[in-house]
Amino acid sequence: MNAKSLVSAAAAALATATMLATPAAHAAWEPTKPVEFVVPAGTGGGADQMARLIQGIVVKHNLMKQPLVVVNKSGGAGAEGFLDVKNAKGEPHKLVVTLSNLFTTPLATGVPFNWRDMTPVSMMALDNFVLWVNAESPYKTAKEYFDAVKAAGPSKMKMGGTGSKQEDQILTVGIEKATGTKFIYVPFRGGGEVAVQLVGKHVDSTVNNPAEAVAQWRAGTLRALCVFDAKRMPYKEKITQTQSWGDVPTCKEAGVPTEYTMLRGIFMPAGVTKDQTDFYLGLLKKVRETPEWKDYMEKGAFNQTSMEGENFTKWLGAAEQRHRELMKEAGFLAN
Repeated sequence: MNAKSLVSAAAAALATATMLATPAAHAAWEPTKPVEFVVPAGTGGGADQMARLIQGIVVKHNLMKQPLVVVNKSGGAGAEGFLDVKNAKGEPHKLVVTLSNLFTTPLATGVPFNWRDMTPVSMMALDNFVLWVNAESPYKTAKEYFDAVKAAGPSKMKMGGTGSKQEDQILTVGIEKATGTKFIYVPFRGGGEVAVQLVGKHVDSTVNNPAEAVAQWRAGTLRALCVFDAKRMPYKEKITQTQSWGDVPTCKEAGVPTEYTMLRGIFMPAGVTKDQTDFYLGLLKKVRETPEWKDYMEKGAFNQTSMEGENFTKWLGAAEQRHRELMKEAGFLAN
């Protein structure tokens, strides 16, 4: 073999070796230890339910080699959980499920945290809000109810919701602005308690997520008047004897031009790599394709919008600004 042939042979061998080495060099990242799944809220609420459902789906369908461990860190209206993730910069073995307290908690408390301190991964869904009244009340439509609130005079009727200066109270302020009404807002610890208080007639109405009042609606003790979304919920299966979620009109249809949906998203700490983010993006796409997830979406009457990447980042920026404006108007800002 002459020198030229030797060079060619060596070059070919090197090229082959490089090709064989390339997949190993760019092997997709995956977790090497248990992944902590932070819930910046208490047990039993919507965020906690979603995190534990995802955990169960991952185990059942063997979607990840390492365990996914749900940890509730609810202190300071979720600030404890968010600060934990903020302080875990570069740690790919930590996820957090977010709700709209992602925006409301730092704005209301001044805690040094912003959603930009984390890496957005995926919007899993948007949670709807429904206006509920006791089934024994005379109000059959949202318009009838708000006309009655207006006729009763300012701060005579009680609106129940979860927490103070959070989503339910912010939505209540939006309703007041749109309808010219004024409620006494009564905060409770969670959506389950909110529904029970309305059944007991301790408040006149509530704004509650579908999943948190569906049992009472099915039992005939609560009435759904309208949903605060741009379009009706797409679910046609009857929940009560006569109504499906799709039969509930939008509040706009009912003459109340107010829309509000709540984020259900997944984030990682800042400083993680694209490969690490891509692993969880792929994982969450697989989760969304399972029958368990689809059943959960339908039973909870979720808005099944999902987003990732630049679209999700743009949505987050716009949502933060909207919350800032609503909270400023309500006098809820920390400074």
